[in-house]
Amino acid sequence: QVQLVESGGGLVQPGGSLRLSCAASGFTFNTYPMRWYRQAPGKERELVAAISSGGSTNYEDSVKGRFTISRDNAKNTVYLQMNSLKPEDTAVYYCNVYYSGLGYWGQGTQVTVSS
Repeated sequence: QVQLVESGGGLVQPGGSLRLSCAASGFTFNTYPMRWYRQAPGKERELVAAISSGGSTNYEDSVKGRFTISRDNAKNTVYLQMNSLKPEDTAVYYCNVYYSGLGYWGQGTQVTVSS
């Protein structure tokens, strides 16, 4: 059974940094692309970053140069390093994988950027 467990969120001041982690289980992690999404209050969930099984990465335009997605296949974990955080980055961040035609999500971790 696929499980995704996010951690690392919190309250941070503008300009600060956070590193999110997503521990995955129930599938062969190193063969699947992984994604981070976020959902701000009153807005639709949006794709923030993606990493292929081979390590290629893609980013939503507003986070390019500030966020870095990475994966540790030995630990079955995907990370999102977030630097130079802005108030508009405030959202619940979710880890995602598509496995056997279904999308799986973690419970989410809250990131709040505020002074």
